[in-house]
Amino acid sequence: MIGDTVMSTGFGELKVFSGSAHPELARGIASFLRVPVGQARLKRFPDTEVSFQIDENIRGADVFVVQPTCATSTGSVDQHLMELMIMVDAFRRSSASRITAVIPYYGYARQDRKDKPRVPISAKLVANVLGAAGTNRVLTMDLHKAQIQAFFDIPVDHLFAAPVIIEFLARLDSPNLTIVAPDVGGAERARAYAKRLDAELAVIDKRRSDDGTAEVMNVIGDVNGRTCIIQDDIVDTAGTITKAAMALKANGAARVLACAVHGVLSGPAIERLEKSPIDKMIVTNTIPQTKATEACSKIEVLSVDRLLGQAIKSIHEETSVSSLFV
Repeated sequence: MIGDTVMSTGFGELKVFSGSAHPELARGIASFLRVPVGQARLKRFPDTEVSFQIDENIRGADVFVVQPTCATSTGSVDQHLMELMIMVDAFRRSSASRITAVIPYYGYARQDRKDKPRVPISAKLVANVLGAAGTNRVLTMDLHKAQIQAFFDIPVDHLFAAPVIIEFLARLDSPNLTIVAPDVGGAERARAYAKRLDAELAVIDKRRSDDGTAEVMNVIGDVNGRTCIIQDDIVDTAGTITKAAMALKANGAARVLACAVHGVLSGPAIERLEKSPIDKMIVTNTIPQTKATEACSKIEVLSVDRLLGQAIKSIHEETSVSSLFV
């Protein structure tokens, strides 16, 4: 579905630009908004330094830069973060009216507190750097912890992919549905999904054995003979989610699926998913998933182009973004 024509506002013409991390997502958003992707040249010098030049006039424009800070075939998390800051600086120096960093996946979000002595709070550092570069606003999705919004001194619009994922899960028409939190920390999120789907709730209690050599997964809740959907915000190496699936099967689950907003899928993740009892791994395209879907037939990718496009339209037209949270 293509969006309605975008109204012009006091922030000037809406323009969507893309970094190298996820140009496909930027094209999808631009298509929904019925605007072209901004013209720019982004490349690297032989020593890997970023070279960026805007190839159109953006003076007085409302600029949205799409760049998830994830690792892809085009670069590492750090390279994409540096790209974003250099692009923002270029837009600022070219007199853009407002610059919004669209970061569907916010890298370093898991380093959000001092849980050990003498460690950084990297999520706060990234927020500081983005503000210092000249970012006026941030649009992001499913932060690992909602309180990361408070790390910014600029407005943050925090979207949730729940409407997209729940709509897909509702169409599965699975009987005896149970939403499973892979750990106690994810129980609140899983409870929200269970309420929307009129499903039961279960929680995996993960703890070390007495001698500390093994991880024991205790299932809290009735999963026997039921279709279980493990719900998480991020699946990285897939260790937790595959162990949770094995625990559910051991407790009599008839079928196990898993869903996560951000499919980082690093290291042994694909191999673990292939060998696991998980029938389907559902992720969104906040991170590019082309290679993952080619390597693993279990992965189903849902698009958040329209959701992000609607949010950008609302931000540009200065209307409420709250309606997208339900």
